[in-house]
Amino acid sequence: MELACLDLEGVLVPEIWIAFAERTGIAELRATTRDIPDYDVLMRQRLGLLDQHNLKIGDIQEVIGTLAPLPGAIDFVDWLRERFQVIILSDTFYEFSEPLMRQLKWPTLFCHRLITDDSGRVVDYKLRQKDPKRASVKALHSLNYRVIAAGDSYNDTTMLGEADVGFLIHAPQNVIDEFPQFKSVDTLEELKAAFVGASNRTLTL
Repeated sequence: MELACLDLEGVLVPEIWIAFAERTGIAELRATTRDIPDYDVLMRQRLGLLDQHNLKIGDIQEVIGTLAPLPGAIDFVDWLRERFQVIILSDTFYEFSEPLMRQLKWPTLFCHRLITDDSGRVVDYKLRQKDPKRASVKALHSLNYRVIAAGDSYNDTTMLGEADVGFLIHAPQNVIDEFPQFKSVDTLEELKAAFVGASNRTLTL
């Protein structure tokens, strides 16, 4: 049995923190794992900025409620589900994901949680586990699944390396250059063809 494991932000939906940065005008919030490979460094920077500007979880959720999946993403997930079991492996948070996952028709999502106080201030975050994307693929391998994975950022590369086949999609040039072992595609249509080619079954587009 083959599984498809996908990153979420930048692959199927917009980057939530970039959208929030655009709404608030705080340029530093545009940083993502495309820019800062160390996720803890990135999140500490984000939490500090939220605190500095007195922004709370409701402010972020309000922006997320205005977002839609990337063009073609809903059809792509539908197409993928007909051919693979699909799991989204993301470094987003369950407190952020509901509006976008609803639009994607609720694929399975493994991600993290935010810790907030009674006022809605985001005080910390809780990882599901260390290196969670790679660990998830490793666990799926232990269940005798074959995994094809796709992502766009530094934090996806250990997942891609652990997968039987891994692809970059929508990745910035710095990530493409640093990880040439992963085929890079630009569109979801190209990713469809890549999944067909990587499968050990006979599939059609």
